[in-house]
Amino acid sequence: MPDHLFAVIMAGGGGTRLWPVSRQKNPKQLIQLFGDRSLFQIAVDRLEGFVPSDHTFVVTTAEQVEMLRVQEPKIPVGNFLIEPQPRGTAAVVAMAAAAIRKIDPSGVIAVLTADHLIENTTGFQQKLSAACEVANRGLIATMGIKPTFPSTGYGYIESGSEIGLFSGIKTFQVEQFIEKPQESLASELWKQENYTWNSGMFICRVDTILAEYRKYMPELFATITVLLKQLGEDHSDLNFQNIWNSIKPQTIDYGIMEKTDLAAVLPASDLGWFDVGSWDSFFDIADADESGNIVIQARHVGIDTQNSLVVSTMPDCLIVTLGMKDVIIVQTEDAVLICPRGESQRVKELVNYLKEKSYTLFL
Repeated sequence: MPDHLFAVIMAGGGGTRLWPVSRQKNPKQLIQLFGDRSLFQIAVDRLEGFVPSDHTFVVTTAEQVEMLRVQEPKIPVGNFLIEPQPRGTAAVVAMAAAAIRKIDPSGVIAVLTADHLIENTTGFQQKLSAACEVANRGLIATMGIKPTFPSTGYGYIESGSEIGLFSGIKTFQVEQFIEKPQESLASELWKQENYTWNSGMFICRVDTILAEYRKYMPELFATITVLLKQLGEDHSDLNFQNIWNSIKPQTIDYGIMEKTDLAAVLPASDLGWFDVGSWDSFFDIADADESGNIVIQARHVGIDTQNSLVVSTMPDCLIVTLGMKDVIIVQTEDAVLICPRGESQRVKELVNYLKEKSYTLFL
């Protein structure tokens, strides 16, 4: 383990794009769709032997903390940092950095997520080690994923001049971050060697990132400073909650990374990285049968069915498809989702509609 390294796993999201399996009381990072381990447990597993449990922090909501603790009891209870209300990744990272600086002023944080799959754990840890070297140069490192198709669902990073080799891994200055592009632009970017997907993972010293907050997000920096005494101590205090809830929601990408001169990128092409962001993403993750169908935890009979995804939390219930092509079917005890392949990003719209119509039992 590199000196002073702390892992920060962001695990507070609702995962609405994986409805109806992912719900408010059982969000996607807690569900088991990949064997007998949840996405959160898999995120912790890939740190094994590299970051000890007492250096692993988890940022989540009050509603989820107990469920996460049950899944990973070896992480100390004091390492769960609770968001009273979601206020975006900028607030999450600022809170974690300030809390860890109280413990170790020379700390380096690796900000990770609980909804990624990474097949090459050894390669991931090697790049994480290299990123720590970059961070100790006073830079903010991120891992850029080599695109495998012209995605419009991911942001892109343009690499500039080479900074140097760190643990044998080339590292580059970041020229710019590009928000999720239109299809025409994505088709151009994914073929160019100096563009990678934004993985959403950031590695930096706590003093470096907090200095950037002071510079680019002074209001948020001031708020975190006010909350400093209680960070990592008592997030249930009413005063803490009121002050936290006054924070204007913002992402770290827009608030810091798109503005800072300290961003560096380590391109990665060998991690086997997947963002489990929607049901469509399973076509990139899971193995298909000879007809191109992916069946997860379902008893399925497919007649003249091709290139489809069938998911069920009720393995005793038979799902039969006839003459189907390019569809997604997700079955739970109380709800069924059916949509065309390529449309599952819109499931978030569906969840918002159910909220508006007061279908609260199904959320």
